[in-house]
Amino acid sequence: MSKYLVSTKEKCIHCQTTVQFIPPSFGNISDRFEAENEALFLYQAQCPNCGKLIVSIDKKVMNSAGGYELISEHVVWPLSSGRPPAPSEVPKNIANDYNEASLVLPFSAKASAALSRRCLQTVLVDAGKATPSNNLSQQIDEVLPNLPTYIAENVDAIRNVGNFATLEQKSKASGEILDVEPGEAEWNLDVLDALFDDYYVRPEIEMRKREELNIKLTEAGKPLLK
Repeated sequence: MSKYLVSTKEKCIHCQTTVQFIPPSFGNISDRFEAENEALFLYQAQCPNCGKLIVSIDKKVMNSAGGYELISEHVVWPLSSGRPPAPSEVPKNIANDYNEASLVLPFSAKASAALSRRCLQTVLVDAGKATPSNNLSQQIDEVLPNLPTYIAENVDAIRNVGNFATLEQKSKASGEILDVEPGEAEWNLDVLDALFDDYYVRPEIEMRKREELNIKLTEAGKPLLK
């Protein structure tokens, strides 16, 4: 059953705040549509924080006992994978690729993986200073020594999860729509999340802290941090 139901506690797709959803201001909370042995259950919930609606559909089929068994669940509004957007510190062109890869994930893992591979290559060149002319697998090798161990291991695993050894096109990261391994598209996005934090978010936070401290040091007449 959908996570986004009235009275359930979950992170809102719109505002990324964990809330207990409330009934919509107007309209029905749920509707049911049946045809032969299958049924669609339409659910609506409103976020009390931002006031926006989330609409989801559960598909169920009748089992041998005469009850309904859940087959699939989809959020139909807003169009989203449920993942938060790229942090504001990430360069716009990289954020756009990441956000689009997240958006298409529920509909096409192949398309999502193609976008996330391209996004990964851009990040490794932009922030990791990998060689632009190298392929993605080579660029991964270049950045691994400079990454924290837990991130390096996950970045390295992209090649195993994506089966780069048997499908060389993935190393080229050309944006081609290629077959994906189970969980590959999601893994690519998870690794990008970690890289965003290490390459863009944390350095920005540390820079702000240093700037704030330098202001205090200036006021105190003490030497500034370099």
